[in-house]
Amino acid sequence: GLGAATFVGFDNFVTVFQDEGLRLSFVHAGVLMLFYAVLPVVGALLLTALISRAHRMRSMSFYRTVLFLPQVIASVVVGTIWVSIYSQTGLVNQVLRAVGLGSLARVWLGEYDTALIAIGLVGTWLNIGLCLVLFLSGVGNIPPELFEAARIDGAGRIREFFAITLPSLRGQISVGLTLTVVSALKTFDIVYITTRGGPGTSTAVPAYEAYNRAFNTGQVGLAAAVALVLTVVIVAATVLIGRLEPKDEA
Repeated sequence: GLGAATFVGFDNFVTVFQDEGLRLSFVHAGVLMLFYAVLPVVGALLLTALISRAHRMRSMSFYRTVLFLPQVIASVVVGTIWVSIYSQTGLVNQVLRAVGLGSLARVWLGEYDTALIAIGLVGTWLNIGLCLVLFLSGVGNIPPELFEAARIDGAGRIREFFAITLPSLRGQISVGLTLTVVSALKTFDIVYITTRGGPGTSTAVPAYEAYNRAFNTGQVGLAAAVALVLTVVIVAATVLIGRLEPKDEA
């Protein structure tokens, strides 16, 4: 970016789709969406069903705070903590050895087959508390009369959840999916701190590739093209998820 610019038309955008490494980075982002968005939303819905049933349980505020706590911890701290947890002598391997599964112990962030999944599980841990808080706030707005009527009609817990709770949470689910999908697509800090795209390019994602091409390889134009394509993908995903929101009836 310090030398004279050369006009190349749409060549950089063509490269984004032709370069195997860049294509794979978008595939990796898609895989992370499963861990950053789908698993947190499903897990939070299950926890919401349990917590809403056990609303009188003592220390409920404490449990909610603990689940939401990852959202208020700096990403640098989160990444550093999980590097330690996933290390050869970290907590994960210590637990495996303690239960007799020492043969499964490995450097989780250092192997091609496990690095991306390991980062994805960090995202699940980060986002499940956010989704839980959103869903619990939605449950609090459901008229209690609906649950009472369902119980009088003989509806069980499962039927009550799918007939009342889940449809009433469409707005919160849409918001939760939007926030978590965007966080998956724009993931940079956790990847940078834990693996820096490695081993090889097995955990490279678009945001990291934009940084890497701009500041490490000097391909500023290509980095800008990656960032722009990523922006379009995020906007498209947001619009699609927005269709889940209930429409206000006139």
